[in-house]
Amino acid sequence: MAELDAGAKAPDFEMAGADGPVRLADYAGKALVLYFYPKDDTSGCTKEAQEFSALSADFAAAGAAVLGVSKDSVASHGKFTAKYGLSVPLGSDPEGATLEAYGAWVEKSMYGRKYMGIERSTFLIDGAGVIRRVWRKVKVPGHAAEVLAAVKAL
Repeated sequence: MAELDAGAKAPDFEMAGADGPVRLADYAGKALVLYFYPKDDTSGCTKEAQEFSALSADFAAAGAAVLGVSKDSVASHGKFTAKYGLSVPLGSDPEGATLEAYGAWVEKSMYGRKYMGIERSTFLIDGAGVIRRVWRKVKVPGHAAEVLAAVKAL
């Protein structure tokens, strides 16, 4: 799978969301911040979702939607959203098709052990379905604000 860069057409996707299927086409005509994160209710992922939620009105005002994606189930996403009062929708990609299409399913290593996992990454997709910015190996603090600045610069 080739790594996606700015200027590439965003791969189409369809996955389960809290209110039914979520598709790339649902966001046609507006910017989409698509972020991939490893796991519901873990410290870094919680902080990231909270930062995006805190800025959700600003993203909306700038004409962008935000969608977080992990392999967790819709039920897990529902508990995660309720527990932290999150306002960004979360997509469930248990088979990993969207993760693979965006190159977010990568080999990781911890304590010398190699395994496959989700790389925390974010894609800014414009209203025409073109990737405008890519952030890989995201560090959570301040990330949502940096993405918002990029949205406003579109």
